[in-house]
Amino acid sequence: MREVTMEEEEREISDIDPQEGSAAGENGVMLVVNHSRILPPFSVVLATVLYCAEFVAAAVLCSRYHNTDDVIWLSFTIAFMLLPALLIQLALTFIHRDLGRDRPLVLFLHLLLLGPPIRCFEALVVYFKAGKKEEPYVTISRKINLKKGQGTPMEWEIGQSERKLATHRNAFKRTAVIQAFLGSAPQLTLQLYATIQEKYVFPARLVLMIITLISITYGALVCSTLAIQIRYDNYKVRLRPFAYLCMIVWRGLEIATRITALVLFSTALTHWMILVGMVNLLFFFFLPWVEFWVRKGSLTDDVEKNFSKLGTTVVLSMFTLLYACINIFCWSAVQLDFTHRELIERKQRWGRLAMYYTGRFVENFILITLWYFFKSDFYEYVCAPLLAVQLLICYSLALLFMLLFYQFGHPCRRLFKYNVHDCLHCVCCRPGRRGASGRRGKLPPSYSTAATMVLMPEEPLELLDPRNSQPLDITSQLGERETAIVEDMMDAA
Repeated sequence: MREVTMEEEEREISDIDPQEGSAAGENGVMLVVNHSRILPPFSVVLATVLYCAEFVAAAVLCSRYHNTDDVIWLSFTIAFMLLPALLIQLALTFIHRDLGRDRPLVLFLHLLLLGPPIRCFEALVVYFKAGKKEEPYVTISRKINLKKGQGTPMEWEIGQSERKLATHRNAFKRTAVIQAFLGSAPQLTLQLYATIQEKYVFPARLVLMIITLISITYGALVCSTLAIQIRYDNYKVRLRPFAYLCMIVWRGLEIATRITALVLFSTALTHWMILVGMVNLLFFFFLPWVEFWVRKGSLTDDVEKNFSKLGTTVVLSMFTLLYACINIFCWSAVQLDFTHRELIERKQRWGRLAMYYTGRFVENFILITLWYFFKSDFYEYVCAPLLAVQLLICYSLALLFMLLFYQFGHPCRRLFKYNVHDCLHCVCCRPGRRGASGRRGKLPPSYSTAATMVLMPEEPLELLDPRNSQPLDITSQLGERETAIVEDMMDAA
């Protein structure tokens, strides 16, 4: 066998295309990723833009309230502006583990509430430098492993730049949810209530309301996509434009209708609104803890190794508070399980989804009805019955687009044991169910599963837990994932 120089080896490996240049190694599998095709960090940029835009718009509105001596509106606006900003700084510092690193400038910028912009700048720098300059040891070792067919799939698929970008994306997904439901949702509710009470909307308040609505909708989309990724973490899931369209309309109508119903009810029965809000918050806050107590489980030890039992309980309580705030305004798409390593229950519970939306529709109907009977004189020039009907129709449309998403837009809908079509036709109660299920298994492949699932996790395991960075056997790993697919397809059939 002829000798190959390092220059020839480097040229030969760097010219491999991820689609066409896969070669068989010792285990018959080789995965190569072209570093020039790393996806831009759009989610990081979008979350940063929404954070900065909402903060600036709220600051301008606070200046307006200060000039008009509106102390109440000023106080609540500042509170809903600073609370999520502080929590976002803590979340970014916790996820990136900056407290154990020598980065005084980054920590100082976090104290100035400028954490998201500097993190976004870091992600953009990593993206633009990806593939242009790599550490020699990492490059040479990767090339040797590729030639010999050795190494783990993580080392082949994800480079150092991709791991850093994955960390930034995961961090900003969490901060987008915090911003949406601990800041934007209360802020939008407050400003809409102030608009109705003052019977006037000025440009600064209108701009802030639009930005907060976009932020809440984006946070709800992140919740839905995170739920899918956690449920099907063995696959790399790609959502199609139709799925995004359904989710945007579904979440936008659901959130807008819910907040409008709450605000209208609060203008008619202000003191009773406090009771409604507290009942919702306490119910969803204690629900995961009651389920945890019923199951007699033990708290997971994977939240943070350096935390004590008290510290773990505090972190889980903050996580539960965020979960409760999400469910007040919209469906969270996940259920908490404190015994699981990821704190999320993987099983899709259709019964809980149906109960949530049924109860929420009834609650909105009661709130709108009470507003109609106890409304103030401000609505004399508004057709109140038409407004009430429009709100109920909009919420029904949100449910319709949710059903369309789960039936036609969900990327893994073929893995469901039951889908919307089965529930609507009451497949469990029909005679001849076995024959129907046999015919269902022979359906042609759905467009939603074509080229949407790849047998690789989306993120490296070492990002979730450093203990998982041990070398893996490729054959055994693929065998486990193939077995998981067969089991899921058998459930679907």
